[in-house]
Amino acid sequence: MSSKLYVGNLSFDSTEADLRDLFSQHGTVESVAVITDRETGRPRGFAFVEMSEASAAQDAIRALDGNDFAGRNIKVNEAQDRRGGGGGGGGRRDRY
Repeated sequence: MSSKLYVGNLSFDSTEADLRDLFSQHGTVESVAVITDRETGRPRGFAFVEMSEASAAQDAIRALDGNDFAGRNIKVNEAQDRRGGGGGGGGRRDRY
């Protein structure tokens, strides 16, 4: 299991420090990244938290998934790897 977690349904007021405090109750937090909109700089309501150990990440998932944090029931699960995504349509379509 990865030690990187996806945290969704966050309050737009949640900060990296808030999340670090919350997740550090379950183990050592390596990093926290609150995702923001590129154009506006406003939070998008989700974040990624990286824990130092997979067992700590599992504990955090069990303890925090679906629980209230800053007035919202947050979603906590293992982050999915984004490798292999993207890619355009490729090729040209001629119309006759």
